[in-house]
Amino acid sequence: MAKVAILGYGTVGSGVADVLDINAAEVKDSAGEAIELKYILDIREFPGDKHEKQIVHDINIILDDPEIDVICETMGGIEPAFSFAKSALEKGKNVCTSNKELVAAHGPELVELAAKNGKSYLFEASVGGGIPLLRTLNDSMRHEKIDSVTGILNGTTNYILTKMDREGVGFATVLKAAQDKGYAEKNPEADVEGYDACRKIAILCSILSGKHADYEEIYTEGISRISIEDFDYAKSLGMAIKLLAMFRKNESGVVSMVAPFLIPYENPLANVNGVFNAINVHGNMLGDVMFYGKGAGKNATASAVVADVIEIVKHGDGHINVNMKAEKAHLAPKDNVVRQFFVRVPENDKNQALEIFGHTVEEIKGTNVHGEFAFLTSDISEKDFEEKLWKLDSVKGYLRLF
Repeated sequence: MAKVAILGYGTVGSGVADVLDINAAEVKDSAGEAIELKYILDIREFPGDKHEKQIVHDINIILDDPEIDVICETMGGIEPAFSFAKSALEKGKNVCTSNKELVAAHGPELVELAAKNGKSYLFEASVGGGIPLLRTLNDSMRHEKIDSVTGILNGTTNYILTKMDREGVGFATVLKAAQDKGYAEKNPEADVEGYDACRKIAILCSILSGKHADYEEIYTEGISRISIEDFDYAKSLGMAIKLLAMFRKNESGVVSMVAPFLIPYENPLANVNGVFNAINVHGNMLGDVMFYGKGAGKNATASAVVADVIEIVKHGDGHINVNMKAEKAHLAPKDNVVRQFFVRVPENDKNQALEIFGHTVEEIKGTNVHGEFAFLTSDISEKDFEEKLWKLDSVKGYLRLF
């Protein structure tokens, strides 16, 4: 029988306990042996909880117990999660986590530490919630030359954009509704400004490059400036607006970014709505493969954590290789990427916009928008677009075309 501990008895941690309880027979069958939850670390007490007797407040009780095979870190944040994970690996414990913030910042270091100590550090739940993405990339698609990954990696922003699109309601109103439903945090900055998606694409970049992609070097825009007018124009164009996180290999090297894009309705990503995530992966032999499912939520994320536990238990003693090293990856700037842009300016600035962007731009009319001049640029590099945009006296909005 394998014995595990959970660090953090919040949403995901309690979900891991539920999976181990409710699906105990299925877990045993998959792992080849029963998996018992021995400890739960938390600063709080949980009187009346079915696992209240397993609650401990001292990490050393877990670290010093030779019976513990796997530690599930579901605390979130960098510290003390990083120190606890590091100490666990040094003490010969396997660790799995749902903590995308920690994996993005220190994942390669912890993977190398795990290898040094003959143990494993797995983090399937850190990207895409319950979608089995990372293990597929690391194992089943390891032989492919992956040249692009494009995904909707944040359920909160996708929910907000879907509601704005369908109901014609402004960002602030939909955000408040999302908070009331529990889809958005009280402080929603990490989601709506794109930081959460940025960390997730950084983890994907790290696995696909085999090196540490620093999320702070990834250009990131959020959705807080998206308006209902943008959706009016998008419908005229036959497009949806989605926050995309992407990884591309081109002549400049590896380029990664997070930003809202206009996507044609015929693209499958345009039809991913609500809290769902979808990730399109392109390999040189396989072509396009899409992963779709709930990218967050207690049960889906907990299921992915338990999948890592099962993988470790099945593997027995020894290190499970993850294609990630602490050596820093080189991320090329987005400056040379060429694409079209959609731009909105006040109607009085139409002549200035034409002078700056050229008279070859395509004017776009909105159904219910007045007093504006909106247009599509011709193909232009990111750098050239930014330089031209700064020359405009006023900009009401802009979006990239996918």
